[in-house]
Amino acid sequence: QVQVVESGGGLVQPGGSLRLSCVASGSIFSIVAMGWSRRAPGKQRELVATITNGGNTTYADSVKGRFTISRDSAKNTVYLQMNRLEPEDTAVYSCNAVVVVTPEDYGMDYWGKGTLVTVSS
Repeated sequence: QVQVVESGGGLVQPGGSLRLSCVASGSIFSIVAMGWSRRAPGKQRELVATITNGGNTTYADSVKGRFTISRDSAKNTVYLQMNRLEPEDTAVYSCNAVVVVTPEDYGMDYWGKGTLVTVSS
């Protein structure tokens, strides 16, 4: 089994910063990619940022220039540094990891339960 756990959410004022962390653990042979998505109240889930095992990153247009995704491969951990936060960034942020459990696998997608980020004065 693979577990994915997020941390770092909380309340922050507009213009502030927050860093989210996500750790994948369990029966992991390798991690293909990890990413962050968010779901704001009354809205559909939005893919925020991804990073591959090769270090390639992608970002949603809404966060480009403000958010940075990074990883520590040795710790199976991915981070999301969020700067210049806006009220519109308020959402539950969830992490996913595409994990290969055995060398014969193609990889499966595992998700955490999410962490709430609230941007408000």
